[in-house]
Amino acid sequence: MFYMDKYIFVLLRHGQSQWNLENRFTGWTDVPLTKKGEEEAVKAGEKMLESGLKFDLVYTNMLKRAIKTTWLALEQMDLMWLPIIKTWRLNERHYGALQGLNKSEMAAKYGENQVYLWRRSFDIVPPQVEITDLNYPGNDVRYQNLSVNELPKGESLKLTIDRVLSYWIEEIAPKIKEGKKILISASGNSLRALVKIIDKSISNESITEFNIPTGIPLIYELDENLEAASHRFLASDEELEAAINEIKNQGKK
Repeated sequence: MFYMDKYIFVLLRHGQSQWNLENRFTGWTDVPLTKKGEEEAVKAGEKMLESGLKFDLVYTNMLKRAIKTTWLALEQMDLMWLPIIKTWRLNERHYGALQGLNKSEMAAKYGENQVYLWRRSFDIVPPQVEITDLNYPGNDVRYQNLSVNELPKGESLKLTIDRVLSYWIEEIAPKIKEGKKILISASGNSLRALVKIIDKSISNESITEFNIPTGIPLIYELDENLEAASHRFLASDEELEAAINEIKNQGKK
């Protein structure tokens, strides 16, 4: 049951990607969903439909795993006609030179603590990618209109929050204030950035431990200041616990 006097704001992390399955640092690398990931997206749409959620507008990023998750979820809700706005500002955190590397292999080589810092620290930037590398966004046609200052070579969560915050202020928040019911279908760290922006009770340290599993909708009720009043995942306690434990194990040997 949802309170009609509050703003409803729904976050959906894309379904399992191929590199989620292979336990690799993904970042801005454009990898597809697995079969399981597609099933998670369909299930997310079914759960949102069953819960009576309605949307006026959808935001996603420039990565196929989030875009396809959006399509599959909206198809289940018979809402494929909705406007879908794609923006690089909702892309996953850019993991720099780590992108494509296996997290468990890196833990065995550099230690679990170092991999944890790369994955989950608030302000530590991973080893940066060279501009000649294919992982540098400036070499991707979809980002050709971005300035040098906008193109990341590697990002901390803090830097990810900074780029998401500007888009929240300029684009998303005004739409919510207009009364638009919004779904954000994006990536783990860009969604974590949004959680940090709207939930003032979460510290810099706590946000690094806030887990958003793939394919499980996260529903926020926002007050008149667009700050978090309450939130809940559309999943049973057992489903949520299993999904979060899977995330926690990614950086271990």
